[in-house]
Formats: sequence, C-alpha cells, structure tokens
Amino acid sequence: MRYCISLLILIIVIGCADQSGTKPFVSVQIEPLYEDSLSIRAIALLDNSLAFGANKGVFGSIDLSTKQIRTNMLKQDSLLPEFRAVAHTSTDFFMLSVGSPALLYKTGDNGMELVYKEEGEGVFYDAMTFWNDQEGIAIGDSVDGCLSIIITRDGGLSWNKMPCANLPNGIDGEGAFAASNTNIKTLGEKTWVATTSGRIYFSGDKGKTWEVFQTPIMNKEEAQGIYSLDFYNESLGIALGGDYTQPEGNIANKAITKDGGKSWRLLADGQGPNYKSCVRFVPNSGGNGIVAVGFTGISYSSNKGESWSKLSDESFYTVRFLNDSIAYAAGKNRIAKLVFKSK
Repeated sequence: MRYCISLLILIIVIGCADQSGTKPFVSVQIEPLYEDSLSIRAIALLDNSLAFGANKGVFGSIDLSTKQIRTNMLKQDSLLPEFRAVAHTSTDFFMLSVGSPALLYKTGDNGMELVYKEEGEGVFYDAMTFWNDQEGIAIGDSVDGCLSIIITRDGGLSWNKMPCANLPNGIDGEGAFAASNTNIKTLGEKTWVATTSGRIYFSGDKGKTWEVFQTPIMNKEEAQGIYSLDFYNESLGIALGGDYTQPEGNIANKAITKDGGKSWRLLADGQGPNYKSCVRFVPNSGGNGIVAVGFTGISYSSNKGESWSKLSDESFYTVRFLNDSIAYAAGKNRIAKLVFKSK
C-alpha cells in the first residue's frame, strides 16, 4: 500500500509538472542577425540554419552557430519575385512568390529550379507547407469561385491545382493574407487553412477532401480576417488577425478552438493584443504559452490566450520557435533572434 501511495504521488507530481509547462515569460531579448532593405515575411528552420525568402528576388540562410549569412538573388526573365512563402522537406527547400505569375521553386542540381508556374487574374499564393517528404500543399486567394490549392505528392517535383468541383464553395473575394506564411497548419494528416472571410478550411486526409467552419473573427472589410493560426495539438488551436489598416483595434481579432477547429470562441475581446500577423504556441508549454507578433509589437499569453501582456514594441511580421525560450523573427529590413526570459 505504501508503494502504491508513493507511486500515485509521483504520478500526480509529474502530471502537474506537464500541465504547468514552461514558466511565464516576463521579457524578451532581441538580437539582430541580418539587416537589409527588404521585406521578409517567410522564414523556416532547417537543421542548424534559418532559411528565408524576401522581396526583390532575395533569399538566403543564416547559420545559427556561426551567424554566417548567405544570400542570393533569383530573377525570372525580367521579374524579381516577391517570396512570402517558404517550406522544406528533409532534402529540399521551396519558395513561392505572390502575384501573377506565381512562381514555385525547389532546390535542384543547379540552384533553385522552377517547378510550378501559374498566371491569370486573381492569382495570388499566400502560404506553403509539407505533411511529409513527399506531400506538400500551398494555398492562395480564390479564383473562379474557390480557394486556390495546389498539392504535390512526389516530393515537390510536380504540383497540381485542385479543381473547384472538389472544394467548398468560396465566398466572393475570399482569400488569405500573405503576411507571415502562417495561415496554414498541418499535423499528421490534418490540415487547417485560415481565410480573409474568417473561415477555417479543414482536411483530415492531407487535402483530398475539405469542409469549412466559421469563426467569430471580424471579416466584413477587405483588410479584416484571420492573418495567422497555429495548433498545439489536433484539438487545441488559435487564430489571430484583425485589420492592419486599423492596427489598434482589438475587437473580435483572436479566437480559440478546443475541438480541432469545429467551433471557436473569442479570446480577450476588447483587450490586447491588437492586430497581429503571426501567432505561435510556445513549445513544451502545454498549450498555455502563446506569442503573437506584428508591426504593432510582441505580445504573450501564459493562459491559452485568456489574457495577454506586451513584451516589446519591436516590429516583426513572422516568428518561429527553435525551442521553448528561443525564437527567430523577421520583418521589415531585418531578421532577429528572440530570447524569452521568465525572470
């Protein structure tokens, strides 16, 4: 009996430790890594480096150990593409440009090679990610009555656009925001896509079939909607956005789901944070820790978004966590290392 009681206490202690997760952040230290006259909205952690895509056809990487920077410029005919989406497998790196023509590149034997091109009115791709080394997805604004979705099943060598007959009906003008490459999230075979209409497109089979759920996030005006979403696990997710033309607004701009995206509830309505372009769960926080960034600063919640504190006024467009206290962020003219402090 004494052994059973001791074992029970140990289980309770471990359980409580898992629930508490990391200690709450109280500040953030910002270390500049790269500065140039660029708009950088797409970053990805690759092994021990940070890869990025920017405007003016510029892309590159930063060695996180040595801080060595490598950059290159890609020109397609006379066009300098604006890259706002990047993704990777274990063997290749991908970049996708906004606007028409949409240009999707992957690493090849002679540098970056064009593997998909799409031209036409309304063509505008916003985000890209992979389920695994063979299967990936990119999403864009609505064309011909449905959201633009292209999928690869061969490691990115070829991409095929889903016909509207296989997708839910779009709303007039519905698209996504190419603000941070975070309006799409994949976990296992599941996929969530957030739109300007405040809707969540959900697929449970790696993009073969889709259904749509409505969130209460504001979406009446052109600049309103969901700018970013993240899922801590297959049940717990957060969506955040607002209106970048009225960045101080904090009404109906953040919501949480605990049932995999089927239903959503507004968080901290009428309270901070205001408009943000990227939201990420803090790793190993039990889903309690959330960081949101935008040109309006860096905000943090330690209680699943019920309340928030502002950690910094520094402007960034997008952020990715390396671990539960270090992240990398990019924005106008720069990339930086963020070190979050709990005391």
